Amino acid sequence: MLNISGIHEGFVLDHIQAGMSLSIYHDLKLDRLDCSVAIIKNAKSNKMGKKDIIKVECPIDALDLDILGFIDHNITVNIIKGDKIVEKKELHLPKQVTNVIKCKNPRCITSIEQGLDHIFLLTDTENEIYRCKYCEETYKNRKRK
Repeated sequence: MLNISGIHEGFVLDHIQAGMSLSIYHDLKLDRLDCSVAIIKNAKSNKMGKKDIIKVECPIDALDLDILGFIDHNITVNIIKGDKIVEKKELHLPKQVTNVIKCKNPRCITSIEQGLDHIFLLTDTENEIYRCKYCEETYKNRKRK
């Protein structure tokens, strides 16, 4: 039997699509944090069949909710304080993402200026389409599978 202890203060990312936790771990730069992180892959789930879970024992401000909302806004974020869930945060598609998507247009200013942030704005919520702030190049957000 697998035993992963509870956390005193931190957050739990639940309802992650099975097999996606390691990718999310890197996207959120959790490897740069100096705290305990537990990744549970392919846990049984009544709702999803299988799911991944990430437990992090550090304050929630270390987490970029915009990036997480962009990755998959169906993930549940449980905030833990004093060994109890004190809040559940809902994720939404962010209106703007910075340095998450790279512009693929070779004529875009971001291809020439190395230090310039890659900024994409949500222009179509229903179809989850983002556009580069500088050149209008489109990016369709596809759910991770």
